[in-house]
Amino acid sequence: MRKIIDIDFGSTRYDELVQLRYKILLEPLGLKFLDSHRHQEINYLHIGCIECLDDKLIGGLLLAPLDNHSIRLMQVAVDSKYQRGGIGSELVTYAEKRAKEAGYKKIVMHAMLSVVNFYEKNGFHQEGEIFEEKGITFARMVKEL
Repeated sequence: MRKIIDIDFGSTRYDELVQLRYKILLEPLGLKFLDSHRHQEINYLHIGCIECLDDKLIGGLLLAPLDNHSIRLMQVAVDSKYQRGGIGSELVTYAEKRAKEAGYKKIVMHAMLSVVNFYEKNGFHQEGEIFEEKGITFARMVKEL
């Protein structure tokens, strides 16, 4: 059994989410998480997925406000032992609900090409040209809420 939760910035759970994001998203690419970036996340919505049996954080993501209309979905990470089990979709669905509750009309994101299909299955569509950022190729994905 698992549950999706909001995570408070600066909490122990937040630190767990930072570690998970690093392990799943940055480390395989040879990138580092810089603590100097943490202050940027204070106004973000942090969302996690907890395995209830052992209270372990097994997935999470960030929502970063862009303006009064749009919010950016960022750094969706699911522990490798739990991938392909629907957790990513549950996180994205919950993030959409939270964004809508906060008054946002659109979610945007930059998806690595390897996961574009996942986001299309979750109702996002590609917008604009493929682009490169820090040596990684992305597609801009958008979903109206």
